Amino acid sequence: MSLKLGDIAPDFEADTTEGSLHFHDWLGESWAVLFSHPKDFTPVCTTELGEFARLKPEFDKRGTKLIGLSVDKVGDHQGWMQDIKDVSGQDVNFPMIGDHDLKVSKLYNMLPAEETETEGRTAATNATVRTVYIIGPDRKIKAMLIYPMSSGRNLAEILRLLDSIQLTAKHPVATPVNWNPGGECIIAPSLDDEQAKDKFPGGWKTVKPYLRTIPQPAD
Repeated sequence: MSLKLGDIAPDFEADTTEGSLHFHDWLGESWAVLFSHPKDFTPVCTTELGEFARLKPEFDKRGTKLIGLSVDKVGDHQGWMQDIKDVSGQDVNFPMIGDHDLKVSKLYNMLPAEETETEGRTAATNATVRTVYIIGPDRKIKAMLIYPMSSGRNLAEILRLLDSIQLTAKHPVATPVNWNPGGECIIAPSLDDEQAKDKFPGGWKTVKPYLRTIPQPAD
């Protein structure tokens, strides 16, 4: 069965570069970003991992843990981590799952469930293992972003999306096109005007009856 937004993120146990972990226990009360790679020692992924490591303090500020996955053994990850440091100047400062047996990739619908071959796999064989999952403290999947191997991920967009999801989890608002933190927000259509007055006594701007904007609510 395919995963959908709002589904519970599948639980698993896995070996990582920081030891064995049980995913839901590791998540605790935090948010998480789980991001996957089709193979170690691949160029685009090398640049991405270095940038995730550089920006880890930004994810920390948002109460969000990082965890990577690559379809190789943990021992191979250790050598790749040195390459990542050589290229980016960054130590990999989050766990990397060794998914040599394809268990997590299949669990998260990145490879067909019937796939069994683990030896001799190439990045092209694993091309679909290029997904970002944003997972909430309630263990539910809040967002999924899928990238081709040839296109590096935009971490500024992942942070922006995380900011939007966390904001809208706290307040009955939505964020409009090209929103960035501090920008105007939209009152959730599920609130009628009377309910909106209770939530936002400062009032709002009515662009259309269904489009009411306010300054970003304070935490």
